[in-house]
Amino acid sequence: MTLSGRVALVTGGSRGLGREMVLAFAAAGADVVIASRNLDSCEKVADEVRALGRRALPLACHVGRWEEIPALVEAAYAEFGKVDVLVNNAGMSPVYDTVFDVSEKLFDAVVNLNFKGPFRLCALVGERMVRDGGGTIINVSSTGSLRSRPAIIPYAASKAALNSLTEGFALALGPTVRVNTLMPGPFLTDISAAWDMEATEAAMQAHALKRAGRPEEIVGAALYLASDASSFTTGATLRVDGGIP
Repeated sequence: MTLSGRVALVTGGSRGLGREMVLAFAAAGADVVIASRNLDSCEKVADEVRALGRRALPLACHVGRWEEIPALVEAAYAEFGKVDVLVNNAGMSPVYDTVFDVSEKLFDAVVNLNFKGPFRLCALVGERMVRDGGGTIINVSSTGSLRSRPAIIPYAASKAALNSLTEGFALALGPTVRVNTLMPGPFLTDISAAWDMEATEAAMQAHALKRAGRPEEIVGAALYLASDASSFTTGATLRVDGGIP
């Protein structure tokens, strides 16, 4: 599943599953654009990419802000001349006491980052991919989009919208560009530090593998969707969740 000679743009690429994908793409031969709100964090991952012998472009961008996205796309194309792989990974799931406490500001922030930003990036980058003769887009969703709970309603709804976005853009950009959903379940990233691990581990006993995922376990699925190994896969959802029933 080589990515030799290709350029990948990964939002939310400075930590967690995004960082794992950035490093996996670089190890597979890709140059990488690393975008997140924190430029210093992007710079650190860019150094790791360069240590693998690949080029890296760290960029600060708040993907939830419509007006910042064109500059991100322009910078990527100015540096590399193309984007072959777009990964819409940036997302958020803020904590609230009860659903009745959710403010409009919180709701809009979740929808803007998890759905509106990926829509804008799919449109801007997807149009250029069609022009350039090909590419692949990976929208990172969540199993929460299939099984919402009171604690994650805005998040789950925005990720369900992202699932629908994938199917629509697969048709809009096909046959030249492939668009798929990568749907992780619970993974032990920096975000999991805030979890109630006793409750989490108890819940995992209902899953087929009875555990949460390790960050590096996202890599195989991401490489599959990013590479020619998935050449006949589009508009699809690939679950990587340890077997949630």
